[in-house]
Amino acid sequence: MTATFPNYINGRTIDSADRTADINPSNVNDIVGEFARGTTGELDQAIAAARDAFKKWSRTTPQERFDILDRAGTEILARKDELGRLLSREQGKPLADGIGEAGRAGYIFKFFAGETLRLAGDKLDSTRPGVEVEVTREPIGVIGAITPWNFPLAIPAWKIAPALAYGNCMVLKPAVKYQRIAESKGIPRDNH
Repeated sequence: MTATFPNYINGRTIDSADRTADINPSNVNDIVGEFARGTTGELDQAIAAARDAFKKWSRTTPQERFDILDRAGTEILARKDELGRLLSREQGKPLADGIGEAGRAGYIFKFFAGETLRLAGDKLDSTRPGVEVEVTREPIGVIGAITPWNFPLAIPAWKIAPALAYGNCMVLKPAVKYQRIAESKGIPRDNH
């Protein structure tokens, strides 16, 4: 039986009978999993949940954000072999590339964990006498990202980690991949 994966919104899973099959490009008979497709209503729920979470997350201290992002990086690094194997199966990448990308994703989280503690503002000279210019960095809200298929761990990490590090919340939609490959192998569109 093929593994199914629901969407995750506001701390709960939301499944759907409408799914996208993730097909191993090295073996198109190997369906890695089926992923629930979200509706526009579920997207609205995700955005609303992220906006609600932003109220609290944007007020966390740099140390609190460091601790969370550092733990995430540590967990990814501890599981890099497992994640790399899954990634290689899903992507058709060489195993070393999959493991390397998983490790890179872990280090991206750790890098931005450190950046939370380096937040600083700037005071700049103004071209106008008597005017002070001060630059501060503040959370802006909910960030939306649709990431491409080619680096499915690293690219989301490049988006998620800095957004969270600077006090923002995120709604992420990974890309649907290999649709053309599957169709070229005779797998009908409604199966992926």
